[in-house]
Amino acid sequence: MTNYIDLPLSGLEEPLSEMEQFVQDNAHRFAEDVLRPVGTQLDAMSADDGVAPDSPLWGALEKAAGLGLSVKAMLELPPLERERILLIAAEELSWGDGGLGGMVLVSQMPGLYSALAGNMEMVDYCDGKLGCWGITEPDHGSDSLDPEGGIAAEDGDYGRPNCVARIEGDKIIVNGQKSAWVSGGTVAEVCALYCFVEQDGEARPGVSLIVPLDLPGVTKGKALEKMGLRALNQGEIYFDNVEVPISHLLAGPDDYTDFVRHTLAEANVHVANMAVGIARAAYEHALGYAHERKQGGQTIIRHQSVKYRLFHMFRKVEAARALVRRVATYNATAPEAALQGSISAKITATQTAFEVASDALQIFGGNGMTMEYPMEKLLRDARAMLIADGCNEVLALKGGSLLVNPDLL
Repeated sequence: MTNYIDLPLSGLEEPLSEMEQFVQDNAHRFAEDVLRPVGTQLDAMSADDGVAPDSPLWGALEKAAGLGLSVKAMLELPPLERERILLIAAEELSWGDGGLGGMVLVSQMPGLYSALAGNMEMVDYCDGKLGCWGITEPDHGSDSLDPEGGIAAEDGDYGRPNCVARIEGDKIIVNGQKSAWVSGGTVAEVCALYCFVEQDGEARPGVSLIVPLDLPGVTKGKALEKMGLRALNQGEIYFDNVEVPISHLLAGPDDYTDFVRHTLAEANVHVANMAVGIARAAYEHALGYAHERKQGGQTIIRHQSVKYRLFHMFRKVEAARALVRRVATYNATAPEAALQGSISAKITATQTAFEVASDALQIFGGNGMTMEYPMEKLLRDARAMLIADGCNEVLALKGGSLLVNPDLL
């Protein structure tokens, strides 16, 4: 007799609807059959080879488009149903490969942020185009997510932004650079650009706009070589008097700060969800290995210390997923998204991914450090998540600033 219960892919989640189950099954098969093997290939390639014309990346992205998860398709669903479908599918994609799961997500960001702004013309324009989100700059990283200066030192000086736009009549002129950390930067066709704006001789927050990356004056840097999430292309974008029609504007100086807050609330939840997929993959690999590997005359799953470690990995994955889904549900149904909730989900889930991947590697022992097994790659991918979409330390400061109630001061 056994007390074992074979949980579904979503663990302890409430039962999925028929549509949700269909989406999950399709995404899981795609992740297992396409993203996981292609992600392993791309991890072993140089960054330049990973985006070369003959790279397996392009076939994977083309097949991903067939999943039906475009922004336009999702906008046909009610907000809560849309959010659940996206989270269920994206967890599976990142379970397959964190970098490629991120690539699929970031390619939709210009359309997603256009929808947040209510600019349906740009939603239509971005549909079917590979996108990126340009906010990080060489001299300004996570602080770019804090345009109101809520966490800046009292005597601090933000300094001159690396990328500044100016509005002239019916066009926006962009000059400067976005850093090598722009996901999809060297391959994207459109960019959701967030930058400061020149007004009365000063650069101030800010504007958000959709920039076609085939416009005159746009150039791209080299694909970035990095430790983790290597399948996720990243690289610089340069702007030299790039003229963009005013119709591409998503947010201007008067509503830029609010728009950044809403953008971050959306982005942090989806990055957190990616981390859940990575954590689950690490846990499942370790659980499977523990049932196969023998030491001391028996499979290591029978060793008390291994069962103890696996249980804590299991509970962390379930807790992280529950928080991500809870925050997403709140944000999809509340009058205004709670950024502090999104930040808590991002920090919790990414920290969980790193801890679970580290414990999983420990269960693999020496084998976990070799490239014959998936653990060293998963640990590298999980480590990158602690910095992606705003490093956790700065995000925690930002989240703390959102807990201050001025009525109680």
